[in-house]
Amino acid sequence: MLSFLTVHAQDVTVAPINVGFAIPQFGDVLTFIIRIFFIIAGLIAMLYLLLGAFSWITSGGNKEAVDKARDKIMNAVIGVILIFAVLAIVGLIEQLFFPPDSGLGITKPIRFQKLVK
Repeated sequence: MLSFLTVHAQDVTVAPINVGFAIPQFGDVLTFIIRIFFIIAGLIAMLYLLLGAFSWITSGGNKEAVDKARDKIMNAVIGVILIFAVLAIVGLIEQLFFPPDSGLGITKPIRFQKLVK
């Protein structure tokens, strides 16, 4: 009487799909974000330097415009110096205090320790 309600389960296996690339680890993504941040910061500082130079050229001898352009150029140079100083300090810290296969994302990739093996 209950035979028409019996359900038979079949063993269905699904083959993994090959998408052509591997999903990156979180540390690799974080390393990429940190490096791209410094690249973008350098490009912005160089663009600000060029804008200051263009302002100086087009100032026409106006004292206030020349002072503003000089301030732009000085701020851009300070920004570039700070970017290189941070990169140098972090790179030195990575080389001195971190193991060979991990770091803070500047000269070595970020690697998170596995909590469960």
